[in-house]
Amino acid sequence: MQILGIDIGGSGIKGALVDAETGEMISERFRLVTPKGARPADVAEVVGQVVQHFDWHGPVGCTFPAIIRNGVAHSAANVDDSWIGTDAQALFQETTGCPVTVINDADAAGIAEIVFGAGKDQPGVIIMLTLGTGIGTALFVDGHLVPNTELGHIEMNGDDAEQQAADSARKREDLSWKKWGKRLNQYFQTLEFLLSPDLFIVGGGVSKKSQKFFRYIETRAPLAVAQMRNEASIIGGAMAAHAIFHNGDEDHFGQRETSGNQGQGDETG
Repeated sequence: MQILGIDIGGSGIKGALVDAETGEMISERFRLVTPKGARPADVAEVVGQVVQHFDWHGPVGCTFPAIIRNGVAHSAANVDDSWIGTDAQALFQETTGCPVTVINDADAAGIAEIVFGAGKDQPGVIIMLTLGTGIGTALFVDGHLVPNTELGHIEMNGDDAEQQAADSARKREDLSWKKWGKRLNQYFQTLEFLLSPDLFIVGGGVSKKSQKFFRYIETRAPLAVAQMRNEASIIGGAMAAHAIFHNGDEDHFGQRETSGNQGQGDETG
């Protein structure tokens, strides 16, 4: 089933048509710049432009950098604070005229990796991290998503972890790979102490250079590089929409998508 996946970020809004049953992108990715300030009406207008670009009239899966509950944003990361309390799903549906599902961006990326990427057929507790401007996280237990984790904001050295360990911190402070890797090591070890994961999956643009910093991270759980790269959120967003509009049951979100991969798993959220 074809779904239009749209990934809304602080700097860009990207979309592509996705075969939600295979996880393959079946069109070129189309990207527009996120409007300055990233206010709701302005972002919705750009989302509408992405839909128009594909001349699309079917289901849309949107990912968004916020805690999302029943389509409503309850936080705002790298977008305007006026998003907090905004019914993003209703806003995008009104703008596009399409049925829309909205999901946290890191959760969407994790769904794609669990079903089709580095987490496929992997049981136990898996933590997906996206290292970029911030640190996005997705937590899975035997393939089941624990939605809206914000583990990038745990306290580390008396401050927010992502302010110290995100890729933006490496760039901002001009850190060597070794110095940044040691910060990441502290962060990863903290997560491991708290949650005892069986696998870490590392995504975000910097994951392409994993050989430069993985050597400094010492954890019991193995580290894996995300396989979907920058397409993960688009693919995961499309899969989320497919799970709801095709299966018709949000409470069993995507159960059919992973049952063949993990026996009892799904990417519910």
